[in-house]
Amino acid sequence: MQTKPAFRKTQLARLKQQAPTTQAESAQLIAQLLVLPQWQKAHTVATTVSGPIEVNTADIVQAARAAGKTVLLPRVMPHRQMVFLPDPGEDGLITSKFGIPEPPYDPTQVAQQPDLIIVPGIAFVPATGARIGFGAGYYDRFLADYPGPTVTLVPSVMNFAAPAWPVEPFDVLIQTLLTV
Repeated sequence: MQTKPAFRKTQLARLKQQAPTTQAESAQLIAQLLVLPQWQKAHTVATTVSGPIEVNTADIVQAARAAGKTVLLPRVMPHRQMVFLPDPGEDGLITSKFGIPEPPYDPTQVAQQPDLIIVPGIAFVPATGARIGFGAGYYDRFLADYPGPTVTLVPSVMNFAAPAWPVEPFDVLIQTLLTV
């Protein structure tokens, strides 16, 4: 088993190679998401602005808006904390120090209890809910105190039968993993 940093390096290279497949699988994964009871019940949906190696979240945002849901996006904060804020639209986003588009900080708009969080990552084990993210721990810290439903959309390149990385006690398991 590789260390987390070694696994991330190898997996990120695989994700770049398989980006066209991930994009092609996005529609099927999003179709599964839109029929989930957790999605249908949610008034607020938290997601990310995806990069080219991830499932296309622009389609999730569009579907949420069409269904009258409020879309929330993460913003990183000091001390490796994260908050969710309403999506201001593409023109209102700013680029974080990690190069990720995020909403501007407004303390009056912080939404710490979204009805549903669509959790990103780079690899998942659907049988157990294990995930590994990009390495800063923002989602694990947030999810440790989050009581609501979590869902992940798992393209084939991110789907593992067993963890190829160490799963730590502080790694938060995802409740629902959708696969192709």
